[in-house]
Amino acid sequence: MINIHKLSVSFAGDELFGDISFRINQGDRIGLIGKNGAGKTTLLKLLSGTISADSGDIAFEKGIRTGFLKQDIDFEKGCTVLQEAYKAFDELQELEGSLEEINQALADRTDYDSESYQQLMVDLNDVTHRYELLGGYNYHGNTERVLQGLGFKRSDFDKPTDTFSGGWRMRIELAKLLLQKNDVLLLDEPTNHLDIDSIIWLESHLQGFPGALVIVSHDRMFLDQVTNRTIEISFKRIYDYKKSYSQYMILREEIREQQLNAKKNQDREIQQTQRLIERFRAKASKATMAQSLIKKLDRLERIEVEAEDQQVMKVQFPVSVNPGKIVAELKDVHKSYGDKKVLGRLNLLIERNSKIAFVGQNGQGKTTLARILVGELDHGGSFRLGHNVQIGYFAQDQVDYLDGEKTVLDTMVDAARESNRSRVRDILGAFLFSGDDVDKYVKVLSGGERNRLALARMLLEPINVLVMDEPTNHLDMKSKQVLKQALARFEGTLIVVSHDRDFLQGLTNKVYEFKDQKIKEFLGDIDEYLKARMVDDFRAIEKSQKIRAENQTGNKRKLEYQEQKRIKSAKNRISKLEKEISTLEKQISDIDHELLMNYDQTISQPDFFDRYQKRKKDLEKLMNVWEEETEKLEKQGNGGS
Repeated sequence: MINIHKLSVSFAGDELFGDISFRINQGDRIGLIGKNGAGKTTLLKLLSGTISADSGDIAFEKGIRTGFLKQDIDFEKGCTVLQEAYKAFDELQELEGSLEEINQALADRTDYDSESYQQLMVDLNDVTHRYELLGGYNYHGNTERVLQGLGFKRSDFDKPTDTFSGGWRMRIELAKLLLQKNDVLLLDEPTNHLDIDSIIWLESHLQGFPGALVIVSHDRMFLDQVTNRTIEISFKRIYDYKKSYSQYMILREEIREQQLNAKKNQDREIQQTQRLIERFRAKASKATMAQSLIKKLDRLERIEVEAEDQQVMKVQFPVSVNPGKIVAELKDVHKSYGDKKVLGRLNLLIERNSKIAFVGQNGQGKTTLARILVGELDHGGSFRLGHNVQIGYFAQDQVDYLDGEKTVLDTMVDAARESNRSRVRDILGAFLFSGDDVDKYVKVLSGGERNRLALARMLLEPINVLVMDEPTNHLDMKSKQVLKQALARFEGTLIVVSHDRDFLQGLTNKVYEFKDQKIKEFLGDIDEYLKARMVDDFRAIEKSQKIRAENQTGNKRKLEYQEQKRIKSAKNRISKLEKEISTLEKQISDIDHELLMNYDQTISQPDFFDRYQKRKKDLEKLMNVWEEETEKLEKQGNGGS
């Protein structure tokens, strides 16, 4: 599908990668990995045609359609969610406009026998046929199905896109890409800002995608579920293996171990040969043998060991001073945005040295409460910080908190105090900013580099409480692990907002679940929380509600289990229906393509139109059943109707 040959790219004077070559084939699901700044997003931009390479070629098969999910999204103001999603169907919407014009013209005309009227009838037939071939009668239902899968409710469909956060707007853009029937999808951090429910739906959807995928992600679970091939960018070259991420890491370590052993044996043989050459050179009778050995060494293909990038951040969050026993106290705290109520009458006491995780579906108020705690948002009710509390805040969207026109060094110097200004370069070095890196402007940094800079800047302020809102977004695998270890060592109070189950495991001793403007406390870490709710993933947590009023007797657990079982069964039915719909849509799309390419030969096949119409009717039935099942599940999730 796409052939990449000897591609080289430099950025800000530094070579990101040189002379890399590989091919993307249909069915490839490639996880593109590497440390922050290695060039992953740059490679996606090259494949999408957004930027050009310094040298090398990218060759596309004729007619290949490529969709690119980038990190920065800008929508036209005034569009609703549905209107924006429908932009995935440009040609269909143009055909709808044409149909409307033709039908209006036919309604206005009375010269039924004229040549121009007959031409209108021909045009109507042609446009209708084209509209039907492109799936014009199905795209509204498909759009709603994908939007719901990504977490939107029907009540959201007619709301303007500019009333949604950046994370929700990214979901709309993702929906458009999934609806466009692209041959190749290039996805840059698609799970950022997604809650686990949407991540699991996306995994399922991408598993049924018939084309090729290239995904940049630092979510190990997501990569393992979706990919079948891994390409790592490291030290300006690539390592390419037909394995998912976890399998690749094991395989690469095994290969490296084999290379190390082979190189040791070869080095030993080379040293022995060199000693023989030195000994024979001194004797005239052995000179010929010495020359023979020299030629043998020259011909020897030296074993190279794949370079291993051991460079990681060095993070330590020191506690400034001990605060009082009570870090923060909230009484009847509530918050609304216009008519939308987000938090309602919360009462919460946060004690010194608590390790707390905020979890729950997007839009339930996790970030809102985090911003109230750090003093960024007005609110109703009473809120006070305890004695000597000093908060360090890592915001979810670092773009709004870092000045793109400043350099890395200036960002740090401006945030420093007299007592720690001399340590700025040392801190930057610990966060992998060294040499000329400190003179880069913030606006040219990758998402992961911006996160590292924001973390580094936090160390310039005295802190004994850390509030971290999605701190793992954009961080590479190694950096995530280093950050987790640093937070685990932190001796102060920790509040972390995250959907990353791997990251949360073992990190907290208390979990607050946000749902329906309320919060509920669970003691223990994330695994104990999941166990307590009798589910094995966030998806079930965010979708299901327990029967409360009827569960005051000894049958409570049994009823909860039955409810979970019913919901799980409904989800399995919906998942199966979605796969059947996807398969049928692909079959119809293939037939439509045949009609467009070779109409006469295609329709000459025996019973062609009967088979074609049967598939369309089957698809319509499946869509109706899917809609019924989805509505039933929504009612179950709301405790019934």
